[in-house]
Amino acid sequence: MTAGDSPEANKLPELKLDARQAQGFISFFKALPADPRAVRFFDRRDYYTVHGENATFIARTYYHTTTALRQLGSGSEGISSVSVSKNMFEAIARDLLLERTDHTLELYEGSGSNWNLTKTGTPGNVGSFEDILFANNDMQDSPVTVAMFPVFRENQCTVGLGFVDMTKRKLGTVEFLDDSQFTNTESVLIALGCKECLLPVECGRSTELKALYNSLSRCNVLLTERKKSEFKSRDLVQDLGRIIRGSVEPVRDFLSGFDYALGALGALISYVELLADDSNYGNFTIEKYNLDNYMRLDYAAVRALNVLESKTDLNKNFSLFGLMNRTCTAGMGKRLLNRWLKQPLLDVHEIIHRLDLVQAFVEDAELRQGLRQHLKRISDIERLTHALKKKTANLPPVIKLYQSSIRLPYIRDVLEHYEGQFSSLIRKRYSEPLNFWMDEERLNKFIALVEVSVDLDQLENGEYMISPGYDPNLAALKNELTAIEQQINDLHKQAANDLDLSLDKALKLEKGTQFGHAFRITKKEEQKVRKKLTNHYIVLETRKDGIKFTNSKLKKLGDQYQKLLSDYTSCQKGIVARVVDTSATFSEVFEAVAAILAEIDVLLSFADLATSCPIPYVRPDITPSDQGDIILEGSRHPCVEAQDGVNFIPNDCKLVRGKSWFQIITGPNMGGKSTFIRQVGVNVLMAQVGCFVPCERATISIRDCIFSRVGAGDCQLRGVSTFMQEMLETASILKGASEKSLIIIDELGRGTSTYDGFGLAWAICEHLVEVTRAPTLFATHFHELTSLAHDCPNLSSVGVANYHVGAHIDPSSRKLTMMYKVEPGACDQSFGIHVAELANFPEDVVNLARRKAEELEDFSQPSNISDGSEKEVGCKRKRVCNPDDMSSGAARAHRFLEEFSALPLDQMDLKQAMEHVCKLRNELEKDAANSPWLQQFF
Repeated sequence: MTAGDSPEANKLPELKLDARQAQGFISFFKALPADPRAVRFFDRRDYYTVHGENATFIARTYYHTTTALRQLGSGSEGISSVSVSKNMFEAIARDLLLERTDHTLELYEGSGSNWNLTKTGTPGNVGSFEDILFANNDMQDSPVTVAMFPVFRENQCTVGLGFVDMTKRKLGTVEFLDDSQFTNTESVLIALGCKECLLPVECGRSTELKALYNSLSRCNVLLTERKKSEFKSRDLVQDLGRIIRGSVEPVRDFLSGFDYALGALGALISYVELLADDSNYGNFTIEKYNLDNYMRLDYAAVRALNVLESKTDLNKNFSLFGLMNRTCTAGMGKRLLNRWLKQPLLDVHEIIHRLDLVQAFVEDAELRQGLRQHLKRISDIERLTHALKKKTANLPPVIKLYQSSIRLPYIRDVLEHYEGQFSSLIRKRYSEPLNFWMDEERLNKFIALVEVSVDLDQLENGEYMISPGYDPNLAALKNELTAIEQQINDLHKQAANDLDLSLDKALKLEKGTQFGHAFRITKKEEQKVRKKLTNHYIVLETRKDGIKFTNSKLKKLGDQYQKLLSDYTSCQKGIVARVVDTSATFSEVFEAVAAILAEIDVLLSFADLATSCPIPYVRPDITPSDQGDIILEGSRHPCVEAQDGVNFIPNDCKLVRGKSWFQIITGPNMGGKSTFIRQVGVNVLMAQVGCFVPCERATISIRDCIFSRVGAGDCQLRGVSTFMQEMLETASILKGASEKSLIIIDELGRGTSTYDGFGLAWAICEHLVEVTRAPTLFATHFHELTSLAHDCPNLSSVGVANYHVGAHIDPSSRKLTMMYKVEPGACDQSFGIHVAELANFPEDVVNLARRKAEELEDFSQPSNISDGSEKEVGCKRKRVCNPDDMSSGAARAHRFLEEFSALPLDQMDLKQAMEHVCKLRNELEKDAANSPWLQQFF
């Protein structure tokens, strides 16, 4: 985040304290408990200050210079300080709480050495700072805090998890078994949009949880450790009974289905202090989260498919969220889209319902445009409902909810006007529920309340006031105020006649000044009436712009007016509180309506995307996971084709059971392999979210999970090597994938030596084909892997097929042209040197590379293993080793490794160990005499 450069720092007000004040503040600051995560701001009314290590952090991160730092106090007792303007504070708060996940935010108010912590915020709980964070920005995501209680028994880990969404006032629990890589946990963190995770502090000593900490780090989740004693379920039924909507018995029955999740839920309620706020009572709901309802996505898949926005995106179309977000409502639609993209559906019928609704909106432009026109005028009902329940609530949220509510009949009428093939579904899903929530006992009752209680005529003046006729006391006070105002106006006329000055033009009446009601004339007019002014009036103030004066009658009436106005304001304040409290009782109605409108908004967004692209999207056919294939004809990558200046070349992908369920894709760098395999994953995800897909025709067998291994990203920043990250992601695939998953792997094994990398790639391919049996796209530079399709007959039941990305080498110029088409057959030629030429390598380097490549490889006649295809790209070449040599050699090498790993080296001295290793090596070398593939190792 760039919040400003050093010029911003130079304009800042300087904190000026005398020695005593400075010493008092420094003593207070140094007595604060140490918390390396907390960034502490001190409110100085017109600006803020930050001190100590926090000051250095703010100066370097947001001002990009340490010249903004100032010294408070002298000598060794002094501390660094930096001033922060109000605008800058808002920018920093947004970055700390919405973008980063490594800090918490604290705000102190006070003076001298007496300061109080008034607001705290974490990435998982931003409620205290909502007014600052979303004053000028929509809330795109509902941050969630989770608490986890992992239990290890008999080589298994059971995870008990509780979560809270403070925006929606929703609690949830789930328990599940997990593997050593915490694959299920990571997918739950992604699906829930978790920003902060509580763990028992004792867990930090467990080596078994290292993978969990890595997962939290990958998912950008703030880790908060709490005492194990806080993870208790005592009094949980009683506590939840106070905050959950409805009676306590269903809560007791709900909790009886869990063991370890109860302690996690107890820790969560304590941490976010739900019981400390009376407005939470009776306003929360609780649910059981079911892992089997949604496609599982881990961080690697979300990153590889560019599902969510990133700060590094060059434009909004770089991410799937940015591309698909064409929502109209203020925030609600964005948040629902964000959640849907992290929770693709597994239920065929629910997916088809969404697709039916999108089709209705696609086919009927009048329906689509009519709904979008009205949705643009809908406020963020979810957040306004949340605001109603705060102790500081006032009339604006009530008015905005009213203004949104009176739009609903128009939305309902547009829906009921539709008579297409999906009219019964639209009626059942939207029209009937809207009619239910809009009846006289629900939303219309709220509308009537506002119209009776609020002075709607004053809204044009930007004033939020209670209607005087709503309350007898208020009406009486209003009448008295009006009577006093009339007497004051009469006195104004009388004074104008007395002084012989024109009313308003020469003699003005002012109110609300420091003098209350007062007359004012210019100095020029004063000369004409000076004698009368002196004898009959009291001069209050003489300034260049005129004279202010009064008399005993005006002063008496003005005092009466001020007292009545104070009584009126007090009376109105009590009525505002009652109106707000009554409005809050309609929360369930608002929440239900918000859910309906947000869903319509997102599906309209899908329809708008499908129809507005240069090449329209199509509706995919959906089949259960145990039936059908994945057929994408003329498929495109939606984000890539949306970039300026891109002429995207579509490709077919046919993952067919028993024929091409496992596809090995070879070809040159920059040829489009990575884009192709990612676009398959993106198309499948979009279909299961309920959106049309960028294809000419699509059939998709539902996938329960998308696993990906496509690049190491920023793993080095977390102290993980590229190759280790590659292996960790692959381990997650091998342990977590099933035959119902979709696997996309790009360039596995590049992070180590050629032979190690090839061996790993071969073994992983065999495991995925023999054991996992999931549809897989495996892009690789190891051309030898293409022999899997021909020389392993036991793998044929799954269906292994070779594909390559096309490239053409001009025979005369030797120039390489990428075709970006995926075609059947293997490509066993490497184009690395040609790509180096494209990158303008020096000619002598290219020539040396070509000579070395020829020395290292033996060339023979063109290969005859080509899947029966005569269209294979490039000039074919084949190593001296045939596939049988490779297979038998690899088996012997595997036996050598097993024998070596079985040696009890910890029980041998160096001499014994060397003897045993030499013996194993000699036996391997002897067997290598009959294996050309093994000979290359010696």
